[in-house]
Order: sequence, then structure tokens, then C-alpha cells
Amino acid sequence: MKLAFLFHPVKDLQESQQYYEGLGMTEAWREGNQVLGMSMKDCEVQLMIEEDEHDLGPGGVFLVDSVDDFYHEHEGKLNFVKLPCTIPPGRYAIYRDATGNPIRIIDSTNKD
Repeated sequence: MKLAFLFHPVKDLQESQQYYEGLGMTEAWREGNQVLGMSMKDCEVQLMIEEDEHDLGPGGVFLVDSVDDFYHEHEGKLNFVKLPCTIPPGRYAIYRDATGNPIRIIDSTNKD
């Protein structure tokens, strides 16, 4: 697992983008009008802001080789709150750690 993003759910993507740009961050990528990646100078980890998953809260998004393999290896051992699903770059799932924090995992199986 490698930390790829810090995830922050937001109420207004455009307003949040302006806020983070005011802190010196720049747009790195975008998925439609709902998800945005922001890069920070001298930092490999990006901030991902999205108008979704408000009930789960912020947390890390970790890159794994295969979300499906990770899920099958840890099914029954971890508390998955979002089962593996397809998103534009690949597969995605969420589980909670022992204290209830959301841990998001992603792979890039749909990237060419």
C-alpha cells in the first residue's frame, strides 16, 4: 500500500478549489464536476476533494496493486463499508480501521 491522496469531502467543489488554490495548491486532475485532485509543491501525496461520502469523513486513499485481490485477502477480517466498485481509473473500496476511520483503497487497472 502506498498513500496516494488525502481525501476531503466538500460541500462545494468550486469554492473549495479556490480556497486550496489560495493556499498555493494547483489542480492536478479532475473527474467531471465532482472530484478534483490538488497538488502541493514538493509533495507526492495529493489532496483529493469530492462532493461525496460526507458521512464517512476524511481519510487516506491508498494505492494497491488490485483492490479485488486486497478485498478477497481481507474479507471477513476488515470492516468493509464500500465493496469494490469500478471508477474511471480502476477499482475502489473502503474499509474502517479499528477506531472507525475510513481507509480508502484504489488501483489503476483501467488506466492505459
